[in-house]
Amino acid sequence: MKRFLFLILAVLIIIPAGVIGIQVFHDPGSDIPAAPAANKEEQLVRGRYLALAGNCMGCHTARGGQQFAGGRAIATPFGNVYAPNITPDEKTGIGSWTADDFWRALHNGKSRDGSFLYPAFPYTNYTNVTRADSDAMYAYFKSLQPVSQPNKEHELRFPYNQRILLAGWRTLYFTPGVFKPDNAKSVEWNRGAYLVQGLGHCSACHSTRNALGGEAGSHELGGGMIPMLDWYASPLTSGRDSGLGNWTEKDIADLLQHGISAKGTVFGPMAEVVRGSLQHLSTQDVAAMAFYLKSLPQADQPKVALEQSDKENMERVMNLGAAIYEKHCVECHRANGEGIPPAYPPLANNRSLTMTSAVNPIRMVLNGGYPPSTKGNPRPYGMPPFGPFLSDEEVSAVVSYMRNSWGNQAPLVSPIEVSRYRAVPVE
Repeated sequence: MKRFLFLILAVLIIIPAGVIGIQVFHDPGSDIPAAPAANKEEQLVRGRYLALAGNCMGCHTARGGQQFAGGRAIATPFGNVYAPNITPDEKTGIGSWTADDFWRALHNGKSRDGSFLYPAFPYTNYTNVTRADSDAMYAYFKSLQPVSQPNKEHELRFPYNQRILLAGWRTLYFTPGVFKPDNAKSVEWNRGAYLVQGLGHCSACHSTRNALGGEAGSHELGGGMIPMLDWYASPLTSGRDSGLGNWTEKDIADLLQHGISAKGTVFGPMAEVVRGSLQHLSTQDVAAMAFYLKSLPQADQPKVALEQSDKENMERVMNLGAAIYEKHCVECHRANGEGIPPAYPPLANNRSLTMTSAVNPIRMVLNGGYPPSTKGNPRPYGMPPFGPFLSDEEVSAVVSYMRNSWGNQAPLVSPIEVSRYRAVPVE
């Protein structure tokens, strides 16, 4: 018995020590040499473009702060993570970093001193970036004006503030590896896959996360709630009853590049991504992303049957919702729910309305909002907030009405759910 207990104790000590040792000392990709640039000016232009593709400014620039000087809080279920200064300041930024150090951060999720980076920095996606693209981004950041701004300490609860524990997380959820083209696919498909899986880091929001912050479920890009922001990132798969199933490649490309399309409009966190990143990409790259997304396999969400209480309340709720819709919504979205696209998106057969989670339409009715101002849509039409003068019951009724009209079908929304999101700050 004692020998058995000793064996168990040894396993509990040796295995974690081995995991930590491997994660600390093993640096996949360290043998990939820097990629010398034949033309430095072209490399800088390329690096700036890639920084836009990765939406680096979105996290590394605080509201009202200097570009790339860090300080923006990234809320996580474990506490706040603060984005660091990535200007070339010697003391507070990456001025003392080498191209190898920068590559190590993107490819292997480790800082210059070898410490683990928190995965709020999406190195699980950035590991797909090629060495040449990493070097171009490094050259661009080194060309910026240095900003002396010390980095803020993360505000993470114990034990999540113990970086060494990331060794276990990385073992479970992170495998370094540069994107490998699929020779059986077209050049356009591979380019789209490279951008979506890599710098675009689309799965960071559009995949379900588990309690430890790792991607959960068998379908990448199958949609998921964005932690702490309380927006639902819709599926990007091509399911019949969800995601991009009835969208054309042009619909997808228009949404990515302009923020509006014949099928829908972006709001919430995605509006910031389009404004700060995707609208700056070339038409060819956006088309490649749309082509790749449209090729993804089907991953339909299971239909949720109406509960008996829903059936009993359906007539009352639908009558109330119809009256509110007629008074406040019909002018823009039309009686048949077809809207006036792209200015006013259609509600009929709108997958974002019929997702299992109704958080997005609830928040839109409560708070209103605008799609981003982009080159393709410089003066966007917006939606006014109705939360100030509609009760929770009225909001739940009109959202339920939209979720069950014009061919839509989804469970009713309760006033309690509306109340929950009424208190959520608008991002």
